[in-house]
Amino acid sequence: MTSEQNSKIPPGWQGGFAESNPAFAYPDPNLSSIPMTGNMDNINKLTRQQGVFWPEFSWLTKPGDSSSRCFQRFAHDISRLGYDDAGRIWSIICPQQGACLHNFACYNVEVTVTGVRGWVNEPARDLAADMTVTAKVWFSPSSLSNSIVKQAWELFEEHHLSFPFDKAHAIEVTTYKVGDPNQPIFPVLKGQCPAFEAPKFAQHTKYAYEVGYLEVEIGPIIKLHNEKVDTFNEKIMDLFNIASGNMLKNGNVLTWNVWFTSPRLVNRLEWATHAERWRKSIDADHHPGPFNAKLPPARYADGSEFHPELPPGEIIEDVLEIIESLL
Repeated sequence: MTSEQNSKIPPGWQGGFAESNPAFAYPDPNLSSIPMTGNMDNINKLTRQQGVFWPEFSWLTKPGDSSSRCFQRFAHDISRLGYDDAGRIWSIICPQQGACLHNFACYNVEVTVTGVRGWVNEPARDLAADMTVTAKVWFSPSSLSNSIVKQAWELFEEHHLSFPFDKAHAIEVTTYKVGDPNQPIFPVLKGQCPAFEAPKFAQHTKYAYEVGYLEVEIGPIIKLHNEKVDTFNEKIMDLFNIASGNMLKNGNVLTWNVWFTSPRLVNRLEWATHAERWRKSIDADHHPGPFNAKLPPARYADGSEFHPELPPGEIIEDVLEIIESLL
């Protein structure tokens, strides 16, 4: 370990968890002997953290067409990796982002971690983890003033039906290990995703402490067993996928390189407050645009911006039909 690396490690580091089982080692870390734990169940065990200042997501806007790959950095003030002095991972907070469909609505999207296990080696700038997640989509606060969205919300409430007006009532999308719909657990590995070369604007080697990557295949939405609600949610997801370039289209693969900042000690009260804030996501509007310069739009590798190609009119008509059926 160089003196420069050592200077970035705060006091208290013990390490050892990564080496506690030979199966944990690269090139193929096997973490199955570690129980999957609830992502927010062990905050009292956290002593150390690394921020994910640059969560760089990537996906194909046209599934199956590698030339359609786009890149987008999600909000950089949310994600964190939390672990103890031995290096055992106990919690990962994932980021949020947004997408807008002109003249209709804006959406927030979050990859919500439901289970986690793994290890960190601070001196080696190394990690390996397993996660389970669901993707959540809900209307951004600014969208609730749109006449169609507002009318739908009022009618759904009148009929005591679930409506995705905040994170607690979000549409949930299943995910699984790429190519294996029966395996909800997928790995987080060191380095950048080897499936493609990220453009320079999506790389942060100069400033990041370390980098890891993960990729998941998108599954169907979770049904709420109400025909009108499930149909409405499917249509809203169709519109979201038009707005986002099929980010959460069933069968597409969502990948992200996570660029970490230097390790820091954890203030557990601050961590819990931070986690609770984003658990509720109160008044959060994460869509990119001229009024939110911190969130760049999705871009292709050549730097050109993604713009939705398909007109949403027909799907909006379907949404209106669902609304009319409740009148």
